[in-house]
Amino acid sequence: MGNIGKLVEVDVRELWQHEQYDFSTWLSKEDNIEYLNDILGLTLVEVNTEVYVGPYRCDIVATDETSGTSVIIENQLESTNHDHLGKIITYASGLNAKVIVWIVTEAREEHRAAIEWLNNNTVNDINFFLIELHAYKIGDSASAPKFEVIEKPNDFVKKTNNQTSKSESRRYAERIYFWELFNEKVIHNGKPFNIRNANKVYWYDISIGSKDAHIAVGLINKNGYIVVELYINDNKELFDKLYENKNEIEKELGFVLDWKRLNDKKASSIRYYIKGLNFDDHSNYDILMEQVIDIAVKMRDTFKRYL
Repeated sequence: MGNIGKLVEVDVRELWQHEQYDFSTWLSKEDNIEYLNDILGLTLVEVNTEVYVGPYRCDIVATDETSGTSVIIENQLESTNHDHLGKIITYASGLNAKVIVWIVTEAREEHRAAIEWLNNNTVNDINFFLIELHAYKIGDSASAPKFEVIEKPNDFVKKTNNQTSKSESRRYAERIYFWELFNEKVIHNGKPFNIRNANKVYWYDISIGSKDAHIAVGLINKNGYIVVELYINDNKELFDKLYENKNEIEKELGFVLDWKRLNDKKASSIRYYIKGLNFDDHSNYDILMEQVIDIAVKMRDTFKRYL
């Protein structure tokens, strides 16, 4: 038998020095939020960091796509304290959140008991999670994070699994099917942009040659449309610069856009909507995909001249 390595815990501060600028940014990425989804039994989409609640900023705000409810995540790369307990309640109230996730490196007993009390004494549709974040490695391997659920609503997992597992599986399968066909269409059209792996997420990113922005295609089945947008990561000055040229840009494109500065969020978005998406009816997929490719290429080529 070969050598068996020893699992060693790593200080999470070696991986993320700052909870707001490092850990929150890491967690908001697609693959990492999917890991948290698996732990919570949620389908978090529309993930935004540093959302203002009065003079304060909540680390992460997202939407559970299955239920449409607002979810907040407060990150604390240290032991729990009264200050952050107060913050999560304040943020939940200010943002009307139904699911509150508190991620820490150590859950003190008094705060674990407080979260348990909140779950047992608040209304049924308010749910609190207390999660410890740890990191481990074996020998010289890369460090791997691990979420450990310390407190959760008593019936949340059972309720979530019973009510949403079938619909989630169906939605994931439909997204994968759409993106697989979409990739085939992109290849058939001469690959005007690089294809990405077909997976269960609702968005598809297209490079625009800038670190500040990219084109994103989103499947919004519940509202019956596909959105093609210029997604600006964190640069309000860039949005304002583009908005100054709004009329010229829309004239070049040949269609009107929905300009969303999103003052309460870091990101900004400039959107075009294509109606007609219905996961129960694939008959128009060919037309929809041709429209998406055409709009995405026009937006990419036009906006590149203004970046």
